[in-house]
Amino acid sequence: MQLVVARIGRAHGIKGEVTVEVRTDEPELRLGPGAVLATDPPSAGPLTIETGRVHSGRLLLRFEGVRDRTGAEALRNTLLIADVDPDERPEDEDEYYDHQLIDLDVVTVDGTAVGRITEISHLPAQDLFVVERPDGSEVYVPFVEEIVTVIDLEEQRAVIDPPPGLIDDRAEIASARDAADGTRDAADGTRDDAGDDA
Repeated sequence: MQLVVARIGRAHGIKGEVTVEVRTDEPELRLGPGAVLATDPPSAGPLTIETGRVHSGRLLLRFEGVRDRTGAEALRNTLLIADVDPDERPEDEDEYYDHQLIDLDVVTVDGTAVGRITEISHLPAQDLFVVERPDGSEVYVPFVEEIVTVIDLEEQRAVIDPPPGLIDDRAEIASARDAADGTRDAADGTRDDAGDDA
C-alpha cells in the first residue's frame, strides 16, 4: 500500500536541500537517509534521501542527484510516497495510519450515527477527521482524545463525544455577539452555519 508521507516545500540554501511538510508520525522511519520514495507527479521520482536534518523546527532533506537550488526548487509541491505493508501498525498502540481510519463509521457515545471518515486533514496544530454525513455534507472532527474516545478497527467505527455545536446545527447561541461572530467559525475548521437556525 502506498501512503503519502511528506510534501516538498521550498528550496533551502544553495546546495539542494528542501523543506518538507511531514505527513507521517514516523519521519525517522519513512524519511531517513537511504529511503527510496515514489512521487506525485511520478515524473519527479523516484527520489532517494541522501541526508536529513532539523533546522529551526523544520525537516530539511537532500536527495541523491539534486545538488543546487534550481534542482531543489523544481521539486516544490511534489508528494513523497512510501510503500507500507497494509497490516503494519505504528509502534504506539494509540496511533493509526490514515488508511486505517478512512471509511470508519463515526458514531456518538450514545450510538447516534454521524457519518463516515473520508479524509484525514493534517494541520499544524492537530489532525482533523473529514466526516461525510448521509446527506452529503461534511463535518470536521478534531482527532484529539477528548473528542475521539474510541477507535475500533475490528468494528470499523470511531466513537466521538463532541462538544456542543461541533456536529449539532442547532447549537444554542450564548449571546448576540456570538451570533454575529458565527460566520467566523469556518476559518477555524468548525462549521459555517452556526447562526442559520437561531
